[in-house]
Amino acid sequence: MSPPEHSFRPGPFSDPQKKKNPTVSLTFFFFGGGGGVTSRPVLHLRLEVEDEPGEGPKMSVAGLKKQFYKASQLVSEKVGGAEGTKLDDDFRDLERKVDVTSKAVVEVISKTSEYLQPNPASRAKLSMLNTMSKIRGQVKNPGYPQAEGLLGECMSKYGRDLGEETNFGGALVDVGESMKRLAEVKDSLDIDVKQNFIDPLQGLCDKDLREIQHHLKKLEGRRLDYDYKKKRQGKIPDEELRQALEKFHESKEVAENSMYNLLETDIEQVSQLSSLVESQLQYHRQAVQVLEELSDKLRDRMSDAQTRPRREYTPKPKPILDIGDNNHSNGSYSTSMAPPPSRNSAPEQPSCKALYDFEPENEGELGFREGDIITLTNQIDENWYEGMLNGQSGFFPLNYVEVLVPLPH
Repeated sequence: MSPPEHSFRPGPFSDPQKKKNPTVSLTFFFFGGGGGVTSRPVLHLRLEVEDEPGEGPKMSVAGLKKQFYKASQLVSEKVGGAEGTKLDDDFRDLERKVDVTSKAVVEVISKTSEYLQPNPASRAKLSMLNTMSKIRGQVKNPGYPQAEGLLGECMSKYGRDLGEETNFGGALVDVGESMKRLAEVKDSLDIDVKQNFIDPLQGLCDKDLREIQHHLKKLEGRRLDYDYKKKRQGKIPDEELRQALEKFHESKEVAENSMYNLLETDIEQVSQLSSLVESQLQYHRQAVQVLEELSDKLRDRMSDAQTRPRREYTPKPKPILDIGDNNHSNGSYSTSMAPPPSRNSAPEQPSCKALYDFEPENEGELGFREGDIITLTNQIDENWYEGMLNGQSGFFPLNYVEVLVPLPH
């Protein structure tokens, strides 16, 4: 069975004023035995036309012819199973390592950005705002809303609303201000990591790795051209075949040198990783300092609150309803107030007030809670009393209570 015929359709060339080589698009259709065209193209190629010094006006024709040779060879390999010139194992190993390096750099840049700015919605909004700032010519771009800053704003707001003179309100303000300081430290980390880690890696991506990809693409084009001419040796002039081989080896050497140099200077990437770690260390040191200062402040607040005397709540006097004189009261409250109950009025019978909780450990001891009023019935010695509480009688230590009404002598 004869191989399928193919045809090509050239596409438009790019602007000749640009530095990039002009390109040509080739679309191949495959015909069956009946001569009908398949319903859609099987292969669409976009190849670069190489600059040939000295060819001048012939460039468009010669370049198009060369692209046809390359496309024909590529179709023979992809569809017909023809074998092209194999590159040596050392070259393939370099190519594999460069490919892994390229993927690693792109992925690490992406994941580092997510680490510094974990909220995808905020990242997208920030990117849009930065673009708008560049369009408007604004120098200062809006920063990423750090979670610590948002939490600090919330705490400071409610702390001031509650009142800084209160324990909780003052503590909220302290913690809120420290959180905002942490947000500033995190902003510094973002800037350091971008300048010393992300930007150098992005430069590696945009320059060195892109240049290597250009050399590899050019090498592949020259290989296809050489293999096509080698397959038609005898029909192609020997000088043209020799030039194709020389160009192939020249491109191979350039690509190999560029990959080798990249991999041999990978200590630069180690230096960039070191900068990332140093930026993180600096961030954590500053964060620890802020948190230690905050911890000392909160400890001092707790200590002051414990030593400060507790204010007793004194209820306001209850108004007395005067219903004695209907002509004047009209059901309203009179201005006379009932006197507040005296907290210091002591009971008439011998008694004492518990200063602390006392848990009985031995049989016959009387347990009580702080504030309980205990009726005194007897003093056993200079350290122990006997008393009654809630119908229970027992012994308890004298230093746990304050005597309100002493026992009669």
